[in-house]
Amino acid sequence: MKIAFLIANAYGMGGTIRTVFTLSEGLTAAGHDVEIVSLARHRERPFFTLPDGVALRALSPGPGEPPDAGPPEPRGLDRWRHRRHGGTVPLTEVRNHRVFDARRMHALAAYLRGTDADAAIGTRPGLNLLLARWAPPRLLRIGQEHVHLDRHAPDIRFAIARRYRRLDGLTVLTEADRARYHRLLRSPPPDWLAVMPNPLPPGPRPPAALEAPVVAAAGRADPVKQYPLLLDAFARFARQEPDWRLRVYGTAKNDEALRALIAAHGLADRVALMGRTRDLTAELATASVLAVSSRSEGFGMTIIEAFSVGLPVVSFDCPHGPREIIDHGRTGLLVPPQDPGALADALLRLARDPALRRRMGAEARRAAAAYDLDTITRRWADFLADRAAAKRRGLSPAT
Repeated sequence: MKIAFLIANAYGMGGTIRTVFTLSEGLTAAGHDVEIVSLARHRERPFFTLPDGVALRALSPGPGEPPDAGPPEPRGLDRWRHRRHGGTVPLTEVRNHRVFDARRMHALAAYLRGTDADAAIGTRPGLNLLLARWAPPRLLRIGQEHVHLDRHAPDIRFAIARRYRRLDGLTVLTEADRARYHRLLRSPPPDWLAVMPNPLPPGPRPPAALEAPVVAAAGRADPVKQYPLLLDAFARFARQEPDWRLRVYGTAKNDEALRALIAAHGLADRVALMGRTRDLTAELATASVLAVSSRSEGFGMTIIEAFSVGLPVVSFDCPHGPREIIDHGRTGLLVPPQDPGALADALLRLARDPALRRRMGAEARRAAAAYDLDTITRRWADFLADRAAAKRRGLSPAT
């Protein structure tokens, strides 16, 4: 099967991009022909290494390229059509992801009309909605959600409820989110809506020694990550365990707001902002505990990366990912949400009990096998084959 992944910007460093690159690698290794189609291109080369055998196509010119290297400017009937269909992408989506301009949408429509792909997979609501409305009938149209439904603004949820059933299938990351989409979309056929966890990147992952007095955290400085609560918890923990350090990955090293919070807690010599990294798993292997302070998680990719190197996880029991991934008391510890005292107590428990860390780390490493790339690739291949067969039989929620 020839598969095209549609993505807003394949040249950045976000979690969706990394997941698409990883899944593309797995599907290519399984014998599929995979192309990644990026609406935007803000640098010459992508941040992540493009897997061997995977094609990358940008629908707009990159830096230093002449404007005519990208899609043509829509004219006449095309411009009228795109003004008319511009409401397909909700205003919040347009504002938050500035890739849905007329020129790129025109290029995407032309790509969908001309591609010889068998299946197109959108990776965010704007792309899924355009697939549902513009893709020709011969193309298998699959939507992919990378954040949970509650994170979407009301206008996006309204558009999802109105148009997602025109897709040939939809995947979400957790069972909790599947239940929410099932209600919103008025009980689509069970096989149409599937849970597809993100896969772990391939390659060797030596286990963490779990001896370094280091707590790790990861993720960009987004309010949902609640780093102020994490710093509050670590400050309480650090008063009782002065040898331990906190390393935060994924934030900018010069994040002044975070540095001010660190200084306010008196932790300037105890907390390090490590910046962005291409190999988070290797960095996590140098720690002994992962701390997750999020208000909510779409999935919890960092958790399974920690599991893959045998790192136990302490997390708020927030909605979605953590409670589906962490087996409390076996692979990590879940504590009440928004409670930095409870988070600090859980960190103390693991810091003071090396045998418990090793036992949980071993169980976490075993649990990570469910997210191996080969396992997730097989699930995707089966899902695509099932949806293609259903499409041939004329079975879809819209009919």
